[in-house]
Amino acid sequence: MINAVERKIEQYMTELDDTYVSSLYRKLPQGKRLRTKLILKIAGSDLKVIKTAATVEMIHAASLLHDDVIDNANTRRGKVSVNASEGDKIAIMMGDILYSKAFFELIGISPEVAKVVSNAVVQLSLGELADVKLSRKFHTNRDDYLTMLYQKTASLMEASAESAAILAGKPRQAYRQYGKNLGMAFQMIDDILDITADHQTLGKPALHDFVEGKVTLPYMYLYAVLSPDEQRNLVSLHRKRLTLEEMQWIKMKMAEHKIIEMAYTEAKVLITEAIALMESLGEQDLSQIAKEMIERTF
Repeated sequence: MINAVERKIEQYMTELDDTYVSSLYRKLPQGKRLRTKLILKIAGSDLKVIKTAATVEMIHAASLLHDDVIDNANTRRGKVSVNASEGDKIAIMMGDILYSKAFFELIGISPEVAKVVSNAVVQLSLGELADVKLSRKFHTNRDDYLTMLYQKTASLMEASAESAAILAGKPRQAYRQYGKNLGMAFQMIDDILDITADHQTLGKPALHDFVEGKVTLPYMYLYAVLSPDEQRNLVSLHRKRLTLEEMQWIKMKMAEHKIIEMAYTEAKVLITEAIALMESLGEQDLSQIAKEMIERTF
């Protein structure tokens, strides 16, 4: 039924009656459609469910367009980003169009679903702002980072699961918690892959997050176990175009102190909770989605 969601998004783009906007949307990489999979698994495939999944995917795409502008990203999942090919102004306006159209369609689905998803977009925007602020300098504030992680990534996953539960008449709080755990763990795994995966797999340079100023959990864990001289060296590399030798030093220190294993364990705790929650409700497919997430390599 994912194809039905794709067709619904295409319909929404056609309704805008703007060939340039439609062509820009076709350039966007589709990604894993994880939010769509969650919504369909929880709520089935009637028209309201399809529409909800379509609007959530449009919102997610809009957030990525804005994110690429903020990060000055040249690629998105291995493809040239819209801001790189068309300019920042076009990318920002395309994001605004997707947001606006999604909100317009949400109103006709369900007032409660519209409220849940709209609140997630508020959180998403607050998280983007917090990410920019946190990226200005090296920091070790784990609580601030996790709050930002929830707002920027997990809030929309949480809203997707909760909205689907509302439409299906299922206990919304349980699915909301599942979505939150999944979203938090998803980003934690992404943070790990930024360090461990190669350029071809990532679609961006390795350690790109650190170069862009993002101090993710692995770097916080690493800083805590380094000697004072090593700490100063790590901080000096923040927001810097790294040489091969500098990249190798960071990776060597992470391997020496088993930092990746520490970060992976934290993500796994969240996934284990999500699996137990879904299995208690007999949701084996949702349990499997969580299992696959913790095992993913891209």
